[in-house]
Amino acid sequence: MSSGDRTASGPPHDRYAPLTGEFSQELTEDEAEDLLRCICFKTGPPRTVGAELEWLIHERSRPQAPVPAPRLAAALQSVRDRPLVSALTIEPGGQLELSSPPAASLMECLDLLAADLAVVRDTLRPLGLDLDGYGVDPWHARRERILREPRYDAMEASLARNGPDGRAMMCDSASIQVCLDAGLEEPGPLGYHRRWQLTHLLGAVLVAAFANSPVYGRRRTGWRSTRQSLWAYLDPVRGLAPAPGREPRAAWAAHVLDTPVMCIRAEDGPWTVPEGLTFRQWLRSRRPRPPRRDDLDYHLTTLFPPVRPRGHLELRMIDAQRGPDGWMVPVAVTTALFEDPEAAETVYRAVKPLAELAGPVPAPRNPLWLDAARYGLGTPDLHAAALTCFGAALEALPRIGATAAVLDAVAAFHDRYVVPGRCPADDVTDAKEVRS
Repeated sequence: MSSGDRTASGPPHDRYAPLTGEFSQELTEDEAEDLLRCICFKTGPPRTVGAELEWLIHERSRPQAPVPAPRLAAALQSVRDRPLVSALTIEPGGQLELSSPPAASLMECLDLLAADLAVVRDTLRPLGLDLDGYGVDPWHARRERILREPRYDAMEASLARNGPDGRAMMCDSASIQVCLDAGLEEPGPLGYHRRWQLTHLLGAVLVAAFANSPVYGRRRTGWRSTRQSLWAYLDPVRGLAPAPGREPRAAWAAHVLDTPVMCIRAEDGPWTVPEGLTFRQWLRSRRPRPPRRDDLDYHLTTLFPPVRPRGHLELRMIDAQRGPDGWMVPVAVTTALFEDPEAAETVYRAVKPLAELAGPVPAPRNPLWLDAARYGLGTPDLHAAALTCFGAALEALPRIGATAAVLDAVAAFHDRYVVPGRCPADDVTDAKEVRS
């Protein structure tokens, strides 16, 4: 979910990295817009990659049995006490997240995350617990939060105005997020404008190919990616991308300022949860207090679009994957398609026609993204695009230094799912352990 309690100092790809400057100074509307234009797309040659892996925690011997909150909290504390390279986050429902520092290559990113995951699993195993990779919890639904903090009290109160999806997202969902540099200022396959557009078209293909959450609380939902359906409808504005067609910096700045404020923080007492007060309106009214630069920084962490520009691009649309190494495949595929210029050009041509299916509605609530979440690769257009994308990734991975083991894992996924038009959700639906 990417809104959890970080327990280690964050890297440059850290979604909570503060804005530069004096946080306490009051902010004007013009200053806020200029700041957003400057800091959300930091351009330059793409060099680094990062990933954020969220996991559900279940009983090893009987995953369908709920883990009592005190037992879960004690286990998470044991993990916190272990040395990790990645930053550790505990999400509101007790999900565990590892966020890598920005790595100089795909393999550096994969290797350090694999090492940290081994430490986490070695810590949980003697406690009878393990990590599970599903987009939503197939056994339990609408669990209570184990984190009781002003941020999450305000978040739940705000999202509850639109129904129960907010709590489900907070407590029962897990994803794989890939963080890539924004790209070059100049146009071309690695230009930031092209990469921004590509994220919102290729993103639907990634939703479809890696959909892995068709069962929630032991019930089939009718979606291959229930997690993505939750994100689409948890809030009228907060989970949406900016309207397509505009220059990225201008579009994002306007979107941020015109999204309602989730909360107004207070040093003492409960945080205010206004209804319908956009950040722009707050800047103009200066009430209940004048907004500051740190308020804008905080506001950015309460926006949950499928792609979030935080200097780099944070791709947030991929369901968590099963198996000890299943997470590596989406990280490897996504990185290859963005970082290799030849693959980026091939994929851009393949997914550009999908814009007609998306139409003018922002992701993830347009027909393209909803089809991806509901049907996976079961639609001809998404299936055809996925075949091209995975083919390009398989060709590009050796060029960006992927090992034979990573290439084999991507090839196996391609043969098992992409070629026949399936996705991991098709395995989960009929799994005996989910129905038990």
